[in-house]
Amino acid sequence: MIRRLLARPTGGFAVVVLALLVVLAAVSLVWTPQDPFRTDPFRQWAAPSPAHWFGTDASGRDIASYLLAGTRTTVLVAVGSGVVASVVGIALTAIGSLTARWVREGTAVLLDILVAFPTLLTAMLLTAVFGGSLGIVVVSVGLSFGVTIARVARGEIRRIARSDYVVAARASGVGPVGVLTRHLVPNAAPLFTVQLSLAMATAVLAEAGLSYLGYGAGSDTASWGNMLADLQTYIGVHPWSATWPGAAIALVVAALSLLGDAVRDATDPRLTTGDRAATGTGDRDADDAATTTTTPGVTA
Repeated sequence: MIRRLLARPTGGFAVVVLALLVVLAAVSLVWTPQDPFRTDPFRQWAAPSPAHWFGTDASGRDIASYLLAGTRTTVLVAVGSGVVASVVGIALTAIGSLTARWVREGTAVLLDILVAFPTLLTAMLLTAVFGGSLGIVVVSVGLSFGVTIARVARGEIRRIARSDYVVAARASGVGPVGVLTRHLVPNAAPLFTVQLSLAMATAVLAEAGLSYLGYGAGSDTASWGNMLADLQTYIGVHPWSATWPGAAIALVVAALSLLGDAVRDATDPRLTTGDRAATGTGDRDADDAATTTTTPGVTA
């Protein structure tokens, strides 16, 4: 699966970008070129140099160091939101597939109602009530996308539940939990993977947007959204300064979105079968089968 994933250009690009993000986040825990929060009024808007790789901002803060420290926030929000979305999505999927009919129908109606609320609006409401913090951003985005995952997976789970092998498993005595863990969730994994990658990408955007609006990470936390909020006042005079956090956000979001599609293509048995046929494996198997079936006739 890993070989098929890396063989795809989109998969290789996504893996390289996300691996680099994790490495930079780990490095920022122990080292940054400068103190990301140290200001120097005598070094305002300094040009890029060996001491300041991307220059400085209006307060003399090193842009590269702050950008590097912000990778920790990005990784934390993406992973945390993905975990919350997975737990919520699988739990709601289990309720919608293993319970009584009236519970399933009630859950379906509830999901239709909840999915109507935009993710960013839900996060803003929660942060307005409980205060802005990374934890609120992670929980709000995770809950919103967990509901979306469950709603999207509902149709796929119903289709799989009517399959012959699931019916046979139930007839042989496999319980509801066993059917869910052995058959329903594994076979719906490609769909879950795509939705999960979208949840993580949305979490990165939501954190940046909420921090930009003042609802996300506090001023004492390095965040790409906070960086954009600080630099947007001067974007008309120094537009290059906002390029770095904007490009970083766009790159990570694109990598997360592409990763889900690449993992789905690499794990979906229907697509991998098509890949084998395209490379000629299917033709060779067909030739071997034809040879095997005609040999007895020739001998006779």
